[in-house]
Amino acid sequence: MSSIFTKIINGEIPCYKVAEDDKNIAFLDISPIKRGHILCVPKLEFDELYELPAEDYHSLMSFSQRVAQSLKRIVPCKRIGCLVLGMEVPHAHLHLVPINAEYELSFANSETGISNDEMVALARAISDDLDSVG
Repeated sequence: MSSIFTKIINGEIPCYKVAEDDKNIAFLDISPIKRGHILCVPKLEFDELYELPAEDYHSLMSFSQRVAQSLKRIVPCKRIGCLVLGMEVPHAHLHLVPINAEYELSFANSETGISNDEMVALARAISDDLDSVG
């Protein structure tokens, strides 16, 4: 059975897409820890990140690095925190979260009330900025 991420990748479920290449996709988390929380997902469906073939793992890391660089420019913060959990969806993925302190990198701090219009505008701003990332 396909994961919810595979359904997003296949266009069966909509998302606030930030970036996509032949091996990966990045989109805003719909239950963000912080404004700008992005999921970077390989298109290959593997349950755990470390099960990915080496080439796909490295591709995801390089892709995520570019996305994080744009995210940091668009959402002011001290750092982009990165979480690898994968308990909620059986499909490897990275969480990129703009933070100013370590305690902010917790799902207990989930933000609510981010409007659809703001999500669309934020996804577009990050996506547009990616062109300026090497």
